[in-house]
Order: sequence, then C-alpha cells, then structure tokens
Amino acid sequence: MEKPNRMPQIYGYLVCLVTVITFIICLANIIPSIIDLGDPMHSRSMFSMQNSPSLASFENYKMDVLKSSEKGGEGSVHSYIPDDQTIKAMYEAAKSERIQNVVHDSNRSIVVNSIIILVCIALFFTHWIWLKRQSKLAVSE
Repeated sequence: MEKPNRMPQIYGYLVCLVTVITFIICLANIIPSIIDLGDPMHSRSMFSMQNSPSLASFENYKMDVLKSSEKGGEGSVHSYIPDDQTIKAMYEAAKSERIQNVVHDSNRSIVVNSIIILVCIALFFTHWIWLKRQSKLAVSE
C-alpha cells in the first residue's frame, strides 16, 4: 500500500495561511491611510520633516520662520525678514504641499494594498477550492 503524498496539501494550506496573514497586514495599512485622508494636516507621516516650520496655524508658522531667519542671519549685518503677506503666501504654499503629499501617499497606499488584498482573496479561494478537490480525490482512491 502506497502512502498518500501530503506535499500538495501542505502547499495548499501554507498558501492559504500566507494569504490570510498578508490580507491582515494590508488591511492594517489601509486603515491609517483612510484616516489620514480625512485629516491630512494632522497626519503622522513618517516622511514629514521634523525641522520644518509648524503648520498648525499661521502664527506658529510665522514665529518659526522668524526664528529661523534670526538664526541664519547672525553672521550677516542685514537680515531679510519677509513681510506678513509673503509669510502668509509661504504658509499657504507649505500647507497646500503638505495636504497634497499626504493625500497622494494615502491614495497610493490604499490602491497598492487593495490590489494585494484582491490577489490574496483570489489566491486563497483558488487554493481552498483546489484543496477540497484534492481531498475528494484522496478519499475516492
């Protein structure tokens, strides 16, 4: 009597296990991206610059810009200090860039992880159906 070959069954269950784990990881990456889309200004992006001026409010941004101009102008006699309209335009541009970057990163993360989730679902169900057929064949032999 010949022993049944268990390798196809082990392979099928391993693929199903890996797809479930990948599905959970991708879902865990999609959820923060959706939250970031809802409020891009308060996103905790790992690529956000720590030394950049605060975008919490115009006043905070203005103070950070003025502090940085004082530090940079220590060696020079005449330090350029922009007027309020220029600082306001700089603030709006920085804020707009921050929002665009967070929205782009979040959309990219959602699309990539959604595609991976769809591939995981397809792999899981095709291998699960294949395992059912394998078990029926093994029983009938």
